[in-house]
Amino acid sequence: MTSSTVPNEPPAILVVEDDAIIAWDIALQLRSLGYRALGPAATGAQAIELAGSLRPALVLMDIHLRGPMDGIAAALAIRADFDVPSVFLSAFVAGNGLERAAAARPAGYIAKPFTEHDLRAVVASALGQDAQPA
Repeated sequence: MTSSTVPNEPPAILVVEDDAIIAWDIALQLRSLGYRALGPAATGAQAIELAGSLRPALVLMDIHLRGPMDGIAAALAIRADFDVPSVFLSAFVAGNGLERAAAARPAGYIAKPFTEHDLRAVVASALGQDAQPA
């Protein structure tokens, strides 16, 4: 159980996305599904910092981020340092990116663009919950 988990409080999910409009939309969808949306973080370094201070139950991690650290490296660090799983978000992953993403042992993967139904299913699966509507 993460430190942000409080009985009767919905799971907290950190949104890591460098496009502010997409991050806002994801947070809105998470809230409509009954989760607490944290962040957003726009860089890998921000994601690690927020994961450490907020201790979310899950991280929704865009693979392609601005700056020197991509989402895969950030997810690896977050899992190693805080034992928080990540679900990768991406329009596409090719080449050694697939191998690197698999090595990060993601709790799930969702391809952009996605529907709220897709988001519900992946997040619920990653958190070990029933994916039925709230």
